[in-house]
Amino acid sequence: MKKFALPFVIFAAVACQSFNSKQDSSMNSTATASESKGKWEPLFDGKTTKGWHSYGRDFVGKAWKVEDGALHLDASNKKDWQTADGGDIVTDQEFDNFHLKLEWKIAPKGNSGIILFVHEDLSKYKNTWNTGLEMQVLDNNGHPDAKIHKHRAGDLYDLIASSKETVKPVGEWNQVEVISNKGKLEFFLNGEKVVSTTLWDDNWRSMVKGSKFANMPGFGTFKKGKIALQDHGDDVWYRNIMIKRL
Repeated sequence: MKKFALPFVIFAAVACQSFNSKQDSSMNSTATASESKGKWEPLFDGKTTKGWHSYGRDFVGKAWKVEDGALHLDASNKKDWQTADGGDIVTDQEFDNFHLKLEWKIAPKGNSGIILFVHEDLSKYKNTWNTGLEMQVLDNNGHPDAKIHKHRAGDLYDLIASSKETVKPVGEWNQVEVISNKGKLEFFLNGEKVVSTTLWDDNWRSMVKGSKFANMPGFGTFKKGKIALQDHGDDVWYRNIMIKRL
C-alpha cells in the first residue's frame, strides 16, 4: 500500500491544480465578458466639478459647490427663476445607451431636475430643456408644481406621471436609476420602477405634441446627448453620480 501512496498524492495534486486552473480561467472569462458590456464610470469624483460645465459655457458657475462629497447648488443669491452664478450644469461627455445612477436631496419647497439627451447648441437652444427630457426632482409636499399632474418627483416631466410615489421626505437622500437602451427608457426611484416608455416612435411624438414642449422642435429628438442637473433657483444636492455605457 505504501508503494502507491506517493503516486496517488502526485496525481491528486495535479488534478486539483488542473481544476483550479479551469476555475480561474472561467472566472476570468466571466469578468472579461462583464467588462465588455461596459464599466461603471464616475461622473462626479466627490471632490471637484471636473467633467462638468455650465450649459453654454466652459466653466461651472460658482453657485455649484462641492461639500461633503456632494454637488450642492447654493441658491442663496437668486436671479429670476434661477441662481446668480449658477445655471444648469451638463456633462462634458455625451451618452446614448446608458445606465445612470445617482442620489439627490432637495431643500423645503425646492425644485430641480435630471435632464437627459441635452443637445448643447446655444445658437439654437437657449436652455437644456429645449432638447432634453427631465426626471423631476421636487419637494412634493411643499412646491406648487406638485399640484400639477406629471410634475411630481420621479415623473418624466410633463409627459408621464410616476406609476407610484416612492419619494422620500425633504432632507433625505433619494436613489435614482435611469436606463436608456435602444429607445426604451426606464426611471427607478428608491428601488421602484416608476416610469417606462419608448422614445422617438409615433406614440412618443404624440405625447410631445400634447405637452408644453410641443412648440420646441428639438425637444426629445436627439438620440445622444449630455446629462444636466438643473438650477431652478432652489437648493439641491447630488452625489454618487455614475454611469455605465450599454
